[in-house]
Amino acid sequence: MESLGPRIKQLRLQAQLNKAALARLVGVSDVTISYWESGAIKQIGHERLVALAEALGCPLSHLLDDGAGGGQQPLRLSHHLPLPWQGQGAPTLMLEGQKAPAYLVTPASDESFEALPPGALAAIQPLSRYLGPGDYLVEKQGQLDVRRLEGESPGLELHGKLVTRWARLDD
Repeated sequence: MESLGPRIKQLRLQAQLNKAALARLVGVSDVTISYWESGAIKQIGHERLVALAEALGCPLSHLLDDGAGGGQQPLRLSHHLPLPWQGQGAPTLMLEGQKAPAYLVTPASDESFEALPPGALAAIQPLSRYLGPGDYLVEKQGQLDVRRLEGESPGLELHGKLVTRWARLDD
């Protein structure tokens, strides 16, 4: 699986930007761009990822997609089962610092989640057990929701944990 660093470099070259120009657009130093591209800095903050995608003129999903899924769009998350990745052979992505793959999701049209507004992207790592405080994809009485959990919650079936989220800047 191709890592994020080489993808940043490839997209920068396609956009015909040098490191200094990209750094100015993103609001970082050109040394930081070098570190991102080489993989010396393995974690990039959410705001910087959004700014990076804008500067490179590509959707955030394209920046995060390693091409293994054929450039598929984010999976559409609905309040109704089945889970968007079930039975589809959906592509996964590996985020820096994460030990397990995740799915890139966005709310389906006409769907609203308190913790995931329309147009937002999230990486959800499938799981069925509580792993500490955070936002989880849960099922209660056959309905899916994204909820903040501070402790184990009886009556909720866990389907995944949001490991990262990106909101649109114009919202």
